[in-house]
This record gives sequence, structure tokens and C-alpha cells, in this order.
Amino acid sequence: DVQLVESGGGSVQAGGSLRLSCVVSGFADSSYCMGWFRQAPGKEREGVATIDSNGITDYADSVKGRFTISRDNAKNTLALQMNSLKVEDTAMYYCATRRYCTSMSPAAFGYWGQGTQVTVS
Repeated sequence: DVQLVESGGGSVQAGGSLRLSCVVSGFADSSYCMGWFRQAPGKEREGVATIDSNGITDYADSVKGRFTISRDNAKNTLALQMNSLKVEDTAMYYCATRRYCTSMSPAAFGYWGQGTQVTVS
């Protein structure tokens, strides 16, 4: 079974940094797209960043220049370095996977982790 497990969330003051991690298991190889998503209370889940198996990345405009997505294919891990955090970044953050990085729409991603909370005050 495919499993994704996030970690690294927490509480931080505005302007601070956090690093999220996601461990993926159950895939035969690393030829898949990985992404980070978030959902704030009362809002729809939205795409934050994606990275394909070759390291090509895409970011939501709201996080460009502040967040960096990366992956380690040998370890099947995904990371999100979040700098210059803002109050509006407060949300539950999820990692997810799909075969190809052709969309940042959450509906296009089939496997999800349980989420990790990020609170910026």
C-alpha cells in the first residue's frame, strides 16, 4: 500500500521558518510527481508546490520566493522549506503524489498523507 507521512509542522512567529518532510512508501520506483498542498479553516485545499521525478518544480504565486520544494528519490522523501512565513500561511499542510506533474489541482492527486499543522502568528 502507498503511504505518505508528513512531519515538521508547528507554531512559528511571522517571518520565521519551518521545514516540512514527507516520507513516501509503497511505490516501485520514484517516477512520480510529488506535491505539497494546504487547507486553511473554511477554505478549499490548494496547491502549494509540486516537483517531478527530474526535479522540475512549480509553485503557487503566493509562495514563490519564500518556499522551496525538494525531493530525495533515493530516500523517497519530499521536503518543503518555508521561509518568511506569513500569518496567511497558517493551514494544515499535506503531501500528495500522482503520476505526472501536469496539474496542481488537489483533485488530480490520488495519494495523500494525514497532514501536519502549520500555525503562524
